[in-house]
Amino acid sequence: MSHVETRREKLRRALRGTGADALLITNFTNVTYLTGFTGDDSYLLLTRSDQVVISDPRYTTQLGEECPGLDVAIRKPGVSMLAAVATALKSAKIKRLGIEADSMSVALAEQLRGALPGIELASTSRLVEELREVKDADEIRATEEAVRFAEKAFGVLRATIRGEQTEKQVADDLENQLRLFGAKSASFPPIVAVGPRAALPHARPTEQRISSSEFVLVDWGASGRLYKSDLTRVLVTGKIPPKLERVYRVVLDAQVRAIDAIRPGVSGHDVDAVARGVIAKAGFAQYFGHGLGHGLGLDIHEGPRLAPEQHKPLRPGMIVTVEPGIYLPGWGGVRIEDDILVTKRGHEVLTSVTKSFEDAVIA
Repeated sequence: MSHVETRREKLRRALRGTGADALLITNFTNVTYLTGFTGDDSYLLLTRSDQVVISDPRYTTQLGEECPGLDVAIRKPGVSMLAAVATALKSAKIKRLGIEADSMSVALAEQLRGALPGIELASTSRLVEELREVKDADEIRATEEAVRFAEKAFGVLRATIRGEQTEKQVADDLENQLRLFGAKSASFPPIVAVGPRAALPHARPTEQRISSSEFVLVDWGASGRLYKSDLTRVLVTGKIPPKLERVYRVVLDAQVRAIDAIRPGVSGHDVDAVARGVIAKAGFAQYFGHGLGHGLGLDIHEGPRLAPEQHKPLRPGMIVTVEPGIYLPGWGGVRIEDDILVTKRGHEVLTSVTKSFEDAVIA
């Protein structure tokens, strides 16, 4: 049985608990996860014993290449998706249809109700997303590949960064290097934030020059075979500010201790609390304003999360970021981020970019 077939069987078991006869998967990322199809504008209808992808003629060949053997219903030009869904449901004799309430718009749900008289719609929540939280061997390998792309590209950035470059130039060069090393794209637009701008957790690169401050924060990742990586490092490009070294060592200590706490059965709350406690003890509690980490996969942000309100236990196969930060308005910020696999006996750090303070100094 292939990886995608195994995923669909797991979803069927979860579907039984909803009382629905079938599930209509309209989230395109979830369709990819369950079929291997990498296009969009296509739905998957999963019944208790069968499945069919509902798509259009643009994807006929692609579906045949990526999903051999999978039943496909190609709607003709002029036939709406709703009409094609209605036809598929009638053919499958569905009476109660599950929908993805977390991602489906209210407008689409109302359109379905209007187009499907006699069929009851049942809202479901995170059936596919919860399956996606635990990665199989193929997904882990794909993530490791994305990590390698990201690390190689950063190695070039670290060796070639120049003071006259702007944040945007560095970010653009980094994206180019990711592709040169084999990535399909960046996981997200890279963050390159110099000095005071590093206090913005989601800073967008500007024309600010690297030489305008003594340090720069870089947050980047690669998208390989659909799966993502996500890392953050701070580079010291000028004279070492004593305050930067102190803040950096606090953040690094918080990160290392939190990573050490990761193992099956521990909650996202507990791991977050380890890092948050280190930062609070150093007097910076109010300057760490986000959760400690998030899941990685087909999306750059997915479950599980490491945060104060997250009490679900971690499980082997989950991949999470660990990224504590201290952000001081007007001065700057430090964040250090790695990608961690939860294993049966503990954890494995998938990323290997050096992160000691001494290694961060490149001036």
